[in-house]
Amino acid sequence: MTPSQYNDCVKQYADGVYRFIMKSIKNKDEAQNITQNTFEKLWIKRNTVDIEKAKSYIFTVAYRNMIDVIRASKRHSYIDEKKLNNIKDNNTEFTGIKATVDRIVGKLPEVYKSVILLRDYEGYDYKTISEITGLSESQVKINIFRARQIIKEKIGKIDILL
Repeated sequence: MTPSQYNDCVKQYADGVYRFIMKSIKNKDEAQNITQNTFEKLWIKRNTVDIEKAKSYIFTVAYRNMIDVIRASKRHSYIDEKKLNNIKDNNTEFTGIKATVDRIVGKLPEVYKSVILLRDYEGYDYKTISEITGLSESQVKINIFRARQIIKEKIGKIDILL
């Protein structure tokens, strides 16, 4: 990868990486740090990263950095099915469907949140999500399905929101 190609990668993917991290951890400073660290690692490995696989490499590094930050700050907790069923949206004031869905997504377990954000918000295919998260494609599909089920249950009937 040449310096010019590196600069193109920064221009193309920095905003997407930042949005993905920001939606996951909701901390601007930390999201900026993770994004910067991601592109720093890309610069260090620029001679070994194939330009065709740069996007996947960038999001994989960002995802892993994010997980490390979450673990380090002890915010990462595993939620069993009973706790999952108790996720409630206490805000009864209508703020829009998107805001409601964003709030629900924000309350999902980390693995569900990551795959939903990568698939539905960033538009990645299952294979790319698998590469980024280190999960198998089957696990990615299952986690996306489960996350969507939780979202659907929490929203209830769409007529209520309209």
